[in-house]
Amino acid sequence: MFEELSIKEDRGQVGIGTLIIFIALVLVAAVAAGVLVQTSGLLQSQAESTGEDAQSEVGNQISVVGATGTVSSSSVSQVDLVVKKSAGSDPIDLSDATIEYTSAGASQTLVYDSGNANGNNFATTEISGGSATVLTNTGDRVEITIDTDAAELEGGNGIAEGEEVQLRIVDQSGATTIYGVNVPDSLGDRSYVTV
Repeated sequence: MFEELSIKEDRGQVGIGTLIIFIALVLVAAVAAGVLVQTSGLLQSQAESTGEDAQSEVGNQISVVGATGTVSSSSVSQVDLVVKKSAGSDPIDLSDATIEYTSAGASQTLVYDSGNANGNNFATTEISGGSATVLTNTGDRVEITIDTDAAELEGGNGIAEGEEVQLRIVDQSGATTIYGVNVPDSLGDRSYVTV
């Protein structure tokens, strides 16, 4: 009889130990689940933010409608780009944009200046839409002026006949538009050329 009692007592003690271990495991699992839920929420918000940024970089595009070069002593001394925003783009503020000017003899990063264009700055002029810097609607047009005489480091003689320049326009969202300026092989006696 005593043996049976001791066996029952042993079983009771084993049962309490197992219950304590079970409760500890449940508590550890609950804490781990809480950490996983918090981490997944943080990752989801970061993914949404990254997605929005990527969408604005792809969606916000500047379209070059036309480009004209001002001829001065057998080279193009100034380039004027007429730009608009692409359909579906958010408003684009050109005062926050940069233009990376790359040619055979120069590499400059131009920033906006409300005054005149020079070797470090580009200027804008309103054509239609009510603002000289912000493209709100697809019908808005702004002219960007780049002084290529000042931007060219070697000699400051603008872009010579037959040369090419790459303009990389980066707006405030990081979206990039690349435009290649190609000067005709012969400028002749013209004052303006399409580039």
